Amino acid sequence: MKIKTYIAMMCASLLVAGCSLDFDETNGDTKETAYSYYDNLEKLVAYVYSFLPTDLDRNDGAMLESATDNSIYSWEQNTIYDIGNNVWSPIKTIDTGWGYFDAIRSANSFLENFDIEVLNKFEYNDDYEEIKAKATLFPYEVRFLRAFYLFELAKRYGNIPLLLRTYEPEEINLVEPSSFDAVIDFIVTECDRIIADNGLPVDHRDYRGDTGRATKGAVLALKSRALLYAASPLHNPSGEPAKWEKAAKAAAAVIAMNKYNLPKVGSDPLYMGDNNLFNSPQLIFERRDGAKTSTFEARNEPMGYEGSKGGNTPTQNLVDAFDMKNGTPFNWNNAEHVRNMYVDELGNPTRDPRLYLNVLYNGATWLKQRVETNVGGLHTGMDGATKTGYYLRKHMNAQVSLNPVSPLGKEHHFPLFRYAEILLNYAEAMYHWVGEDTKPTDYPYSAREALNLVRDCAEMKHVEETGNAFLEKLRNERRIELAFEDHRFWDIRRWKTGEVVKNIYGVRITGTDTNFTYSKVLVRQNQWDDKMYLFPFPQEELYMNENLVQNPDW
Repeated sequence: MKIKTYIAMMCASLLVAGCSLDFDETNGDTKETAYSYYDNLEKLVAYVYSFLPTDLDRNDGAMLESATDNSIYSWEQNTIYDIGNNVWSPIKTIDTGWGYFDAIRSANSFLENFDIEVLNKFEYNDDYEEIKAKATLFPYEVRFLRAFYLFELAKRYGNIPLLLRTYEPEEINLVEPSSFDAVIDFIVTECDRIIADNGLPVDHRDYRGDTGRATKGAVLALKSRALLYAASPLHNPSGEPAKWEKAAKAAAAVIAMNKYNLPKVGSDPLYMGDNNLFNSPQLIFERRDGAKTSTFEARNEPMGYEGSKGGNTPTQNLVDAFDMKNGTPFNWNNAEHVRNMYVDELGNPTRDPRLYLNVLYNGATWLKQRVETNVGGLHTGMDGATKTGYYLRKHMNAQVSLNPVSPLGKEHHFPLFRYAEILLNYAEAMYHWVGEDTKPTDYPYSAREALNLVRDCAEMKHVEETGNAFLEKLRNERRIELAFEDHRFWDIRRWKTGEVVKNIYGVRITGTDTNFTYSKVLVRQNQWDDKMYLFPFPQEELYMNENLVQNPDW
């Protein structure tokens, strides 16, 4: 089975999700049957994979990015606005991630009941050696996925129940939360054990034809991300250098694999959509979706295109974060910068090339049509139209057709780990540990060198700043490189920089294509409260389990 098909088949023959921390229902199959046949085992593992997240349709079409300063959602009735309006609460929750406990329960059940020896009864089958080799990997895949889901919960709530076995109904609502540090320690230890056992292959091809499964690189990448979060200001308020050292070392381990590299952004299949994504030499792990759909494009294409509904629209805040092509930061007080906002008088790009891979701007081309977001333009002035002057380009597949006569869908896979993130993790950790230019023995790069490797892929000028200015450039690089990949929302929290989401800007464009005038305009003001650095525990879960402790000020 190809894992890219798992979502379509996941629920039919598997455990039924519950609404609290645990569940004990099945579909009627006996446990003996479920764990006695390879096909059933494979489906059980596929089910655990099926919980992998995506930010393409997180809140009825709204990406979590639209609760940051990178984007706003065109339709204000969407619940994503509850965050910016500060009206979410333990009762009115958003993106709780509570379903990950169902995934963890399924993982624990699998690990408690799996026995490779049950397959010995098929030793005379022609495919016995192949299925046993694949099945040998199952426990390591499930352990990795359990660690991944624990991290997803910990980054939301901080202290969470560390559930490492199945629970009976009468005991599950008595579990006590473990500290954030204890959860991270488990994740790191689990990753280390998987690596020490050579539990997972280096390459997908080592899965004997199966695709979309966890590899050694994914395990090391999870360890890198978990330790980076643990070292960040939210969880390391004293700035303990040892935590940053651990994070740097974890990222260095991914680099030391010598498996991944960054191609030029203009040729990176990561930006080309559907199955091209898998050909990117920097891709480490992804959520695959085998369904061919056009839903994402319909939700995000410029209003005025057939079948479009507006959607997640990039902000001027984000656009301003992209340097000019010569490496100079964009400046609204520079008349030349403003005049050549996107292209010069000859139509040549004037900005960091990654801008054009993320944003549809006034004058850009989409589906052979010119995007018009100027006052009176074709893609303004209607319900759902952009309020910022921009539409989304990232993840949009130009091969999709919304024409009702000849519709065409494509796969929409979502990158969960890629090499650019690892280099940026490394640069951030190294900076906080030893500074921007120090390179200790046995470490591959200084913080500056790692940061500039990411900029090299965009053919952008190297960062020369020092001290706090270097840190700001590093954070900005992370913002633009990983835009719309479910990082900005969490980065703001772990850095404790929530105030940046308050004022959201767009652009007002007047005139004609021979003489446009651009002005920066305030389009929205969000509220921020420091309690939002962590999520509120759902009130219904607090009622069921009095040992859960609500996060401060919720």
